[in-house]
Amino acid sequence: MESRYKYPRTPHLPWSCGVGEDDLTVWDLSVWEGREVVVTEKMDGENTTLYRDGIHARSLSSGHHPSRSWVKQLQQQIGYLLPEGWRLCGENLFACHSIFYEELPSYFLLFSIWDHDNCSLSWDETLEWAAMLGLSTPKELYRGIWNEKALRRLALAVDTQRSEGYVVRRTIGFTHESFGDFVAKWVRSHHVQTDVHWMHAEVVPNGLAQPK
Repeated sequence: MESRYKYPRTPHLPWSCGVGEDDLTVWDLSVWEGREVVVTEKMDGENTTLYRDGIHARSLSSGHHPSRSWVKQLQQQIGYLLPEGWRLCGENLFACHSIFYEELPSYFLLFSIWDHDNCSLSWDETLEWAAMLGLSTPKELYRGIWNEKALRRLALAVDTQRSEGYVVRRTIGFTHESFGDFVAKWVRSHHVQTDVHWMHAEVVPNGLAQPK
């Protein structure tokens, strides 16, 4: 079995509304100045990692759950195409959590790829691999040089009834150890809006977009 890695905790931007007691916040934004970034929609699903020989949710010890059956089948279909030691990280969106999606491009949206040296590929390389593997990625909301005012305006424009927030990352590749300087998020307030945790409720599949 290949080595397993837990996906790092993504720090919040200073203006994020959904910061919990145990969450991290990045206060020094100087590392972003003058750098190219891409902002993608933050999806309300389960962080999931796919390897050549298996999958896990954010917890390395995650076991069976009906909502994970679809993404397990996906891993069986494409896992052999990954180079040795590589892994795909994305959002498993099969089950509705707090937001019901009606027209998803797929139940798995890829947001990063890590190589055998435990380094994240650049965003453009990630898009190239997504195309080769037939995978979808989260919707891009902005791409360009870091602009704090633009990202703050973007937060004001988010429909918090239909979106959990957004994630910003540098477009270049980076190491696992430097994750906190390359990825951050803005999350709506009270982003968990259900009385019963989704894992203990009936699995309600999200909707997929109809083929055009």
